[in-house]
Amino acid sequence: MCGRARLSTDFAELRIRFAIPPEQPAPNLPARWNLAPMQDSVIVHLNEAGRRMFDVARWSLLPSWAKEPKLPYATFNAKADGIATRPAFRDAFARRRCLVPFDSFYEWRTNGRDKQPYAVALASGEVMGVAGLWETWRSPEGETIRSFTVITTAARGVVAQLHHRMPAVLRPEAWPRWLGEEPATPGELAAVLAGSGGEDMRLWPVSRAVGNVRNDSPELIAPVPLPEQSGLLI
Repeated sequence: MCGRARLSTDFAELRIRFAIPPEQPAPNLPARWNLAPMQDSVIVHLNEAGRRMFDVARWSLLPSWAKEPKLPYATFNAKADGIATRPAFRDAFARRRCLVPFDSFYEWRTNGRDKQPYAVALASGEVMGVAGLWETWRSPEGETIRSFTVITTAARGVVAQLHHRMPAVLRPEAWPRWLGEEPATPGELAAVLAGSGGEDMRLWPVSRAVGNVRNDSPELIAPVPLPEQSGLLI
């Protein structure tokens, strides 16, 4: 499950991190500390010439075959298992894979009726490259919507203390294969997702204010104290 994230790193740094050529323009997007589905964010994919580029897309994938600009079911996440055959994702999995940059994502730990949010980031402090899929939808009237989804896998490492699923955070050496710069069979792509990170993550409790999408400020990622009986190993 991944339905909230942060991307506040400057695009000049993102260009270096994701090896975006200088001729590719950076998007005009503000820093986001509480990014949510149906909001725009940046993705990285290959252009027609096979070079990496930034793009702006809406978080919740809208397949090109959809008759309306909104589906009756959620598509902001896509489970890695079965992704090659599920109608909403199979075409994008075959042809339109991307990386979704996140500085961190948020997850909630449920303890009875209590739900405590946590921020999850790479222990190194680097920006994550999360496996994603993208699509372009066009209406008969000419409206165009670029959209993406975040792929999830079984949670690993410290993240498993929060939830049984997590975003597929890919290691940089896997990015060329996932993006299509290196050839890969569906089985090899499945192996890329299965080998995604989790053991090299850190997490910390944050304010419950992150639960409201209208809150979007740096204070949301500040650590907050936990009761001693929380039982969480961080």
